[in-house]
Amino acid sequence: MHFFDEETAVSKSPDGHWHGVVSPEWNIGENPNGGYLLSLITSALTHEISHPDPISITTHYLRPGVPDAEFQIAVDVLRVGRTLSNARATLIQEGKPRLEVTAVYGDLCQTVGVENTIPMRPPQIPPEPQCIDRSGDLQSINLPIMNRLNVRLHPDQVMPEQAGAPVISGWIGFKDSRIPDTRSLLLFCDAFPPSPFGLLGNVGWAPTVELTVHVRQRPTPGWVLGEFKTDHLAGGRMIESGALWDSSGALVAQSRQLGLILN
Repeated sequence: MHFFDEETAVSKSPDGHWHGVVSPEWNIGENPNGGYLLSLITSALTHEISHPDPISITTHYLRPGVPDAEFQIAVDVLRVGRTLSNARATLIQEGKPRLEVTAVYGDLCQTVGVENTIPMRPPQIPPEPQCIDRSGDLQSINLPIMNRLNVRLHPDQVMPEQAGAPVISGWIGFKDSRIPDTRSLLLFCDAFPPSPFGLLGNVGWAPTVELTVHVRQRPTPGWVLGEFKTDHLAGGRMIESGALWDSSGALVAQSRQLGLILN
C-alpha cells in the first residue's frame, strides 16, 4: 500500500461515522495540509458512494486540523442517481467541525452529453528533470509533506518574487510513485506554494477558506502539470484559479480557491 492510501485510510464505527488518525507527515508547518484533510473525507465518500469519481468538490475550512490526533467523519448521502450522486460530509476533531464538504460524484468514463470542443492547453514549462524541488528553505517553513510528494517548480518561479507575477507552475506526483487518480487530483490542487509568492515573495500563513475543484477526466500515469494564478488580492483575501494537466497534456482538473494571506 502506498503512503497516500495508508495515511488516508478510514474505518466505520457502529455509530455510522468514519474514523482514523490525521498523519503529521502531510503537514505544512505545524498544520495538516488542507488537500490532505480533504483526502480523508473523500476516502470516506468512496466507501459510501457507488459512483467512482469526484466530479465537483467544494470544501469550507472552518478550523485547522490537528496532526497526530483522531478524527471522525459524518457522511450524508443526499441523492443517488443514474448519472450523479450528491453527498455532504463533515470532518470533526476534538469535538469541533474542521472541514465541511459538498460533493458530486459520477463516472468520468461515461459520456453524458456533448463532447468537449474547447481544449484548454497546458502552459509551456521545462520538463520535470529541469524543474526545481519545492523546498521549505525557500519559503522559510518546515514542509513534512515534501516527504510524501514530489513538487518541482518552474525554474523561473522557484525563488521569492522571481516570477514577477502572482503565478506558480510545476510538476507534481507522489514520492513513492503511486499512480495519480481522480481522488489524488484534489490533493494536488492544494499542494503548490501560494501563487502570490511569485510576486510578493515569502508571505505569511496562507490558509484556505474555501476550495472548489472540478475534476474533468481521469489522469494518465505519470507526472501531473499544475499552474495556479492569483486573480485578485485585496485586504488579505485572495482568489486563486488553478488547473492540472496529465502526462498526455489533457486537462484533468480545475480549481478555484478563496484564501487568506496573513502577515
